[in-house]
Amino acid sequence: MSQTISFDLLVIGSGPAGQKAAVEAARNGASVALIEKTRELGGACVQRGTIPSKTLRENALRVKNMRMNAQIANFKLAEDMELATLINRLSEVLEAHDNYMRKQLQRSGVELIHGRATFVNEREIQVENVSGTKQLYRSQHILIATGSHPRKPDDIPIDHEHLFDSDSILSMLYLPKSLTVLGGGVIASEYASIFQALGVKVTMIDKYPRPLGFLDDDLTDTFISGFHHMGGTWKGNTKITRCFWNGIDAVVTECDDGSVISSDKLLCAAGRVANVKELHIENAGLQLNQRGLISVDDQLQTDVAGIYAAGDVIGPPSLASASMEQGRRAACNALQIETGNMHNTIPAGIYSIPELSSVGLSETQAREKYGDIFVGTARFDEIARGQISGIQNGLLKIVCAKDGKTILGVMIVGEGATELIHIGQMALLNQCSVDFFVETIFNFPTLAEAYRAAALEIIHARKLRA
Repeated sequence: MSQTISFDLLVIGSGPAGQKAAVEAARNGASVALIEKTRELGGACVQRGTIPSKTLRENALRVKNMRMNAQIANFKLAEDMELATLINRLSEVLEAHDNYMRKQLQRSGVELIHGRATFVNEREIQVENVSGTKQLYRSQHILIATGSHPRKPDDIPIDHEHLFDSDSILSMLYLPKSLTVLGGGVIASEYASIFQALGVKVTMIDKYPRPLGFLDDDLTDTFISGFHHMGGTWKGNTKITRCFWNGIDAVVTECDDGSVISSDKLLCAAGRVANVKELHIENAGLQLNQRGLISVDDQLQTDVAGIYAAGDVIGPPSLASASMEQGRRAACNALQIETGNMHNTIPAGIYSIPELSSVGLSETQAREKYGDIFVGTARFDEIARGQISGIQNGLLKIVCAKDGKTILGVMIVGEGATELIHIGQMALLNQCSVDFFVETIFNFPTLAEAYRAAALEIIHARKLRA
């Protein structure tokens, strides 16, 4: 092993958190090394998660819309459709993204190191490349941004051929005729609705009464309604007692209510755990918490001074957008670069069909915290653009404080939700009164007009209460 090489910051992992951390630190004059185990950059987000699933979603939407317009185009999906055909632009998208990231790192002066990182102690990292050569790196500041991998329950025999996890589901060769989805979280809801939109018969099973339980009931009701309308089946309050490949033609799922579901394939979406197996974090004095994640304080620093963590490796919200900001802030905190306050108004985007998005407090959270509040809603089928575009299964909800002016949160379900939410986010961050949505002239017809309709409902209720 050659002489130890020192940097101002060592970043482990090139996903959203690691990449933004490295670039931010380098732009502020620090010497930075970004260590990535695989040949590709971007981590699971780019290679197996966000980008691949959203690429598939775009094609699922096209298929769904073509079916809706069957009178115009006599459309039918081939029965032996290869999954790769439905994500045919994926390699193109990934290559373009990889090129962009490499150029950005190079332009910023970040040293990119490919190899397997292992903690030697709290200040030193050993990296072994594919040829077995080992090199020691040292820094006073180290950021762990190694992401996560799917949780594998002991009683679910995932074989990546018949029973898949969220990292391997897109490795299926052909689009199955039926799919059982275990779980009711974000990943389960996204894949269940995407495959159902493609015409796969999907049964979604979870122990909780509703999917996406962190959202208000009216939003999840709209999601379930849309899922049922496409032909999907939601089975809440149901526990799995056994599931297995029958060795012939089906995955069999047995439930505690006595029901048995047979399907071509099964997806287990039972959450994710931190990717730290090869890091030997114990050599740095670190350990995982009870949830299998790395704990950090509000500065994103771990229990060991100088070691930071960001992104999926620290757990929720586990959003690429949040991970990017966590990474950037962790780098700034490590290098004592001043940042603004990390607010809690990160929008959540769920790319199911229909989309869901929220920012700030939900109605349920606001009632628990403040009791008396105002709520205004606008349904997409009451908005001209919703009628014109056939986007009628959706609603926008604004939650206001007792004064009927202070915006506490915005929630949206329906196509375009993940884009529309940013209007609410800007209003929330700038502490705008709900009247702002009425005083603003929106383009007509647009779905954004729903903000005005929901705000008017609140203002009317406020006047009645005065």
